[in-house]
Order: sequence, then C-alpha cells, then structure tokens
Amino acid sequence: MLSIYHNPRCRKSREALNYLINNKIKHIQVHYLKNGISKKEIESILKKIKIKPEKLIRIQEKVWKESYKNKNLNRDELISAISDNPILMERPIITNDNSGVIGRPIDNLKYYLEKLSC
Repeated sequence: MLSIYHNPRCRKSREALNYLINNKIKHIQVHYLKNGISKKEIESILKKIKIKPEKLIRIQEKVWKESYKNKNLNRDELISAISDNPILMERPIITNDNSGVIGRPIDNLKYYLEKLSC
C-alpha cells in the first residue's frame, strides 16, 4: 500500500491526494506536520526515493532562511532540521515498501505509478 506524506494546505499535495482518490489507489495519509516525523522515517524516505537530504528540503521556507541558510550542514544536521521543522520537507511524497517519489509535478506521481504497475 502507498503512503502519501500530505500537507492539506499545499495545492500540489492536495492534487496528488485527489489523484490517488479519484483513481481508487489504496493509500494511507501521513500527516507529518501534525504528528511530526522521526529521523528514522526521513532516512527511510531518502533511501526509497534515492536522494540526498538537501533535495528533500524546501529552501524557500521562512524557517530555512532564518535558521539554516548559508550554513554548511552535514547529512545528519539536515535530517535533524527536517525532523525538527517538518514544514521543510518537500511534499507530497508518495512511498511504498521499496520506493518512492516526490509527487510534484503530478506527472512525477503518474510516472511512478505506471512503473509500479509494470
């Protein structure tokens, strides 16, 4: 089953969620902003998506600009920044047990789902 790391305030996240719902794709919603996200869970996402932590960070967020911009953070510090400030995490993220994708633009999600069904 798929998991979607969802931010209800994000238009792209809502678009991805609606795509899953409209196509009757079974999924669970992970409300990481409300419930938080652990470093272990972030590590798992990074492994599934096969990206480095800096690619998971939304650098336009106010908290990034005020607290982290222009700092030379290592991998663990970047993961801690996301865990401490979940708003920094790109969204939506869709994963299964073995892989995942950042679902923006929506074509990323569609391509990912096509690959899964092969």
